[in-house]
Amino acid sequence: MTTSTPGATRAAATPDVSQRSFGELMGEVTKDLSVLLRQEVELAKAELRQEAGKAGGMYAGAGLAGHMVLLFLSIALWWGLSNVMDGGWSALIVAAIWAVVAAVLYSSARSRMRQVRGLTRTVETVKEIPEAVKPNVGAQR
Repeated sequence: MTTSTPGATRAAATPDVSQRSFGELMGEVTKDLSVLLRQEVELAKAELRQEAGKAGGMYAGAGLAGHMVLLFLSIALWWGLSNVMDGGWSALIVAAIWAVVAAVLYSSARSRMRQVRGLTRTVETVKEIPEAVKPNVGAQR
């Protein structure tokens, strides 16, 4: 079993920077900050995926339950109308009602999609990132 002192490991991992220029050091800090920000974004994405997965499952369950409610309400309406008229006509009326609902939802969704013009909020927030945090692509080392 080998043991090492934490100070010896840290000293070996930390290079001597006394002979390096200020530009080199700033380049290194900028690179490290860029890596840190990327890692934080990846962590946030992973956490969001995990939490969204749980919530997505619950939404799927709620959607299935809502579908079943609509199905049984439609059957009840069909059955109720069949007391007043022939069962075939009552089924056709219920189907026509659902066709109108589907057409209205499709039309609303289509007009909403035509209004989508890109990620305007994301573009605005990216513009607000301070220059010091942005990677300096053209910098020389």
